[in-house]
Amino acid sequence: MARSLPSKPIPAASSDPRREVTLTVNGETLTRSVSPRMLLSDFIRHELGLTGTHVGCEHGVCGCCTVLIDGRAGRSCLTLAVQAEGAEIRTIESVARPDGTLHPVQQAFMECHALQCGFCTPGFVMAILSYLEETPQPDLSEDAIREVLSGNLCRCTGYKNIVRAFRRAVELRDARATGGG
Repeated sequence: MARSLPSKPIPAASSDPRREVTLTVNGETLTRSVSPRMLLSDFIRHELGLTGTHVGCEHGVCGCCTVLIDGRAGRSCLTLAVQAEGAEIRTIESVARPDGTLHPVQQAFMECHALQCGFCTPGFVMAILSYLEETPQPDLSEDAIREVLSGNLCRCTGYKNIVRAFRRAVELRDARATGGG
């Protein structure tokens, strides 16, 4: 007959005190009570229900969880929600216009068939979006583009169409800026 182990009390929730965090996500300022150990990716997905930000490796290697934190691409799986206190966060859900018009990066991915399963796509879009917002005149050489993309991994494609989409996104962005799109 198997002996049962003596039961140990489960630690009270007070061992992990919750903290209030206030941040702006996709233009909306929110305050939530969170565990100090909650990752920003979990906050975005589970607290806010914004599931476009994907979680792949959970080690900051794959780039699937890339969001913009105060305008710069960042790994939400490596950032605690409390570290984002006061920050402005943009997720993939904020990229298209409210009327559904795609952002030039999204449009380029579609036109150039730059995705297959789509799991990594939100991270690529956010990384490229951040780069193009910071770099009005990007170097469009293959090596330069691949350097920009190097923080994001795709298991399905050979990156050729993603490189094409990067170039096309610049064309679409520039056309839109001059009134041509």
